[in-house]
Amino acid sequence: MFSIIIPTWNNIAHLQLCVDSLRRNSTYEHQLIIHVNDGADGTLEWVKHEGLEYTASPANIGICHGVNWAAARAIRDYVVYMNDDMYCCPGWDEALARRIPKMPSNLFMLSGTMIEPVDTRNPCVVVGNFGRDVPSFNAPALLAAAPSLKRPDWLGATWPPTLVHREWWERLGGYSSELSPGMSSDNDFSMKMWDAGCRVFLGIGDSLVYHFQQKSTSKIVKNDGRRQFLHKWGITQATFDRYYLRRCQLAGDTLAVSEPEQTSRYRRALFMCRIKRAFK
Repeated sequence: MFSIIIPTWNNIAHLQLCVDSLRRNSTYEHQLIIHVNDGADGTLEWVKHEGLEYTASPANIGICHGVNWAAARAIRDYVVYMNDDMYCCPGWDEALARRIPKMPSNLFMLSGTMIEPVDTRNPCVVVGNFGRDVPSFNAPALLAAAPSLKRPDWLGATWPPTLVHREWWERLGGYSSELSPGMSSDNDFSMKMWDAGCRVFLGIGDSLVYHFQQKSTSKIVKNDGRRQFLHKWGITQATFDRYYLRRCQLAGDTLAVSEPEQTSRYRRALFMCRIKRAFK
């Protein structure tokens, strides 16, 4: 049903767990495409042995390039971008698939809902500690708890796992290479979708994935994505999240978000964005 894109960088244990969860816990059959960065830990050999479709680079080319290389091989109507340090709970894909026929057009973005072991005060995330790494991961406990961890749908889809129609992925050029290796590339792609006219950014509360949190991004030299976002789009990520996407508000019966309300607080936020852009 989906073309699932997973970039990975010498993170074989988590990748193996992620792929195993897709095989065990998906309702539908999907096209799975791995982009192997470097692969010095045996990832490329393992991917080949498993018969998985893949692209590969001899060095780490970052999330943006890696995702785009893999997505170029996508053949299904919908592209799902997923991190290699995620474990998919049963029915994660069925929950996404149920929402697709309700969409007003093919211009939308859906996100699954992450379960994370550490509370980072992200209201879009369900907090539950089922292990910080593969050796400590307690899959039976997670699977037993999963039905009680489901939450209502929420607004502001941006984070993986994200689903978009392949037509829009290709029209917008995927992830922006100027944000390589990838900090704020998720937010930038959501903004590209908004700029193209998308107003449906829906987080699906019963599409659950466990996220081990920054097992790859903690190893890289990060780009200043927030500053790049501000200079590219003229607003801060926080302003985009709050006034445009209505990030983490309960969706209820709402599918599409409207244009930002022209309140004095919104106008002040835009003014501060202009100040920050001038001096950063």
